[in-house]
Amino acid sequence: MEEYLKVGVITSTHGLRGEVKVFPTTDDPERFRDIRTVYLRQSKVQQELRVKGVKFFKNMVILKFQGIDDISEVEAWRGAELYVERKDAVPLGENEYYIADLLGMEVLLERGERLGILKDVLSTGANDVYIVESEKYGEVLIPAIKQCIMGVDVISGVMTVRLLPGLINENGREKA
Repeated sequence: MEEYLKVGVITSTHGLRGEVKVFPTTDDPERFRDIRTVYLRQSKVQQELRVKGVKFFKNMVILKFQGIDDISEVEAWRGAELYVERKDAVPLGENEYYIADLLGMEVLLERGERLGILKDVLSTGANDVYIVESEKYGEVLIPAIKQCIMGVDVISGVMTVRLLPGLINENGREKA
């Protein structure tokens, strides 16, 4: 399991006093109000930053860090990812998972057949959608709803799914 969980990506600077605009990758941007420390990752380098201030503007979070008071100190951070330690993350409810724990999971059909590997998670308005790369079916989109997700074992890295009619081409994908 990942020790750190991604919470956002710095998209640009904000103003002249060292603030940054962050695109949140968490399902609830309001959680940034409780974050005290983030870890900035850029080019395989990780830097610990203390959060001094949090504001919201449209779909973005604006962060101010302690000891950072000038735009020149943050200009190079464009595109950097922000993480929190797992121990500091918001506790999950029943049947909730951190995306970092789902990525790379082996996905099995409920009859035991291997479907593929979970490659990405799309956040839609209604529910998340899991993107599974399957050798047999190509890219399979599975809605993260109780009718489709039969079980998730984070420890063993396995998800069991039930495919609703129409989610896959039963004949498999055409080979190039």
